[in-house]
Amino acid sequence: MYKNQKIIVVMPAYNAAKTLEKTIFDMPKNLIDEIILVDDCSQDGTNKIAQKLGLTVKKHPENRGYGANQKTCYDLALSNGADIIIMLHPDYQYDPKLINYFAEFIADGYFDVILGSRIRTRKEALENGMPKYKYYSNRFLTFLENLLTGQNLSEWHTGMRAYRKEVLKSIKYQELSEDFVFDSQMLMYIVGKGYKIGEIPVPVRYFKEASSINLKRSLKYGLNTLFIALSYQFSDKYKK
Repeated sequence: MYKNQKIIVVMPAYNAAKTLEKTIFDMPKNLIDEIILVDDCSQDGTNKIAQKLGLTVKKHPENRGYGANQKTCYDLALSNGADIIIMLHPDYQYDPKLINYFAEFIADGYFDVILGSRIRTRKEALENGMPKYKYYSNRFLTFLENLLTGQNLSEWHTGMRAYRKEVLKSIKYQELSEDFVFDSQMLMYIVGKGYKIGEIPVPVRYFKEASSINLKRSLKYGLNTLFIALSYQFSDKYKK
């Protein structure tokens, strides 16, 4: 327990065998009460490695998608009594050593949600491997999402996030997409409900083993995100 609050890290995993152990090794173990990994029917032994590491493991019998994976993660974390839920990809793209800062800001009541922002400078992002098309699409979509919602976030598309349990309990996330756009929908509901959002800068780490969607899926994600951002402006559904 950290300040009488149970902290659970959830990891939506798919073919993360090469990076999982390294990710777990860098976590601040004295802070975390439980690590939950949901394996979205990996083909590389992710499930066996997770069990060997002593994680709480749930495996989908078929590949259901990134959004569906997170839904299972959050269901398990809430049913296991989490007060603070930290979502971290197991591909070592985000630095696990920073988990303590995410937890502390929420535990101390400063924020309801914390996002890990990879966008500090263009030079850093590109030099550390972020593809140019991802960087510029990230910048465009983030600018538009801020404009339409009145926020001033540096990045809307991060895969490292922390939530106070009340946030997840208030959002009907089971009704959201099963694909990558789930993250954008979640954040729109969080903004619409007026929760306090904070950001922590995290290093940019793109490398061969780190998961990343291809150009075709990135275009689909971008178009869906654009639609969601516009629907926030012209619909009340995210504000209920």
